[in-house]
Amino acid sequence: MTDLRPPGHVLEIARQLEQAGYETWCVGGAVRDALLGIPNQDWDLATSATPADMRRVFRRVVPVGEKHGTMGVLDAEGGMHEVTTFRRDVETDGRHAVVAFGASLDEDLARRDFTINAIAYSPRRRVLHDPFGGRTDLAARIVRAVGDPAERMREDRLRALRAIRFAARFEFDIDPDTWRAVVASAPHLTRLSAERVKEELEKTMEQVARPSRAIERWRSSGAMAMLAPALARAPARHVAALDFICRPADVAHAGRRAGRLLARLALLVFHLGGRDAERALKALKFSNQEASWVGSLAQRWGQLGEEMTRALMADNAVPDLALRVWAGVAGRTRLVPLLRVASAVWAAARAEGSAAPAAERVRSVYRRAVRVAYRDPIELGDLAVDGDDLRAAGIPAGPLLGKILHALLERVIADPSLNTRERLVGLALEIDGELRGRGDGPLPDGGH
Repeated sequence: MTDLRPPGHVLEIARQLEQAGYETWCVGGAVRDALLGIPNQDWDLATSATPADMRRVFRRVVPVGEKHGTMGVLDAEGGMHEVTTFRRDVETDGRHAVVAFGASLDEDLARRDFTINAIAYSPRRRVLHDPFGGRTDLAARIVRAVGDPAERMREDRLRALRAIRFAARFEFDIDPDTWRAVVASAPHLTRLSAERVKEELEKTMEQVARPSRAIERWRSSGAMAMLAPALARAPARHVAALDFICRPADVAHAGRRAGRLLARLALLVFHLGGRDAERALKALKFSNQEASWVGSLAQRWGQLGEEMTRALMADNAVPDLALRVWAGVAGRTRLVPLLRVASAVWAAARAEGSAAPAAERVRSVYRRAVRVAYRDPIELGDLAVDGDDLRAAGIPAGPLLGKILHALLERVIADPSLNTRERLVGLALEIDGELRGRGDGPLPDGGH
């Protein structure tokens, strides 16, 4: 008998429900993942108990989705576990269902999307209940709809995208009848809110090791053209490059995980340029901050992509000056993500047999670029002088002062040894004289 091991708190919740006389099973993704040998601590329960019954059994419950039968039961340590009443659909509009309680376990499993998600496990009896052949499909590595695929897609249009994500995540095939239902569902996907599409795209980028397969299915099914036509035009190389950025779910640090996610998203919009990339992500309800960050990265790629590629493919070593210029254009905090995305594009080019910078050279330049970006002066704030210093030296406030500061930064990027207060003040006075001599600023007395 298959020996699944739900967490202790889940076993205790199931024990209390069954002790009170309510049939209770572990269901959903955690059962599927356990059968695949994938760790998953997020175990859900399905039970014959109604929400009102659960309130009587447990001291602490949260009405997560009470009208749909879902309650959050808090364990002794305050962790929340979703417990849902056995239910059947009464009607659905393609996204939201009206449900009725009083269903059997089999009726509850029959309303689920795919056979691999319609397996139940009894923690008390330690038996699996698999009325739709989910274990067979897990062994065959197939995503198959429960029952009639077309009906499952009509009940919930999001299932078309979920089928694609599960297939890509587990590297499964999609059952031919189920795939035909996905394709037929594509024209109706506009019923989905932008927020739901964003969530599904994020899950794909977060969970899937090789998301290019998912994106290609989004495109070949017609889903991408309906939901995000700007992303449907992403170059094939950029889509292939998705697979060369580490899966965010494999990164422990939350900040780095978010960075990998945005880097993958950036590849889907780099072809649009900065402003259009930002608009495309905002249309999908990504936050202003996320859209702006990706848009700025796309803009930097447009400014530096070709130059970086040529430099890394040249016979000569990339000088520190070039790295400082790149860091100055990209910005200290964006150089590393830009190089990460560039490295993925180059890796995709090599994989298809096209000319691209060698992997070892990319790694070497990446390490040097990180050191240079955080060691050398590359931004105005890194200068040993500021506007107050220049005004104290006799340079009046105004547009000319800003020009002088930028001119100083150019010289310091070319030669970091110039970055001392004494030398920069002297250079500033020289530049001030040159600019005034060309008529680029007012005379000291404000005359003409």
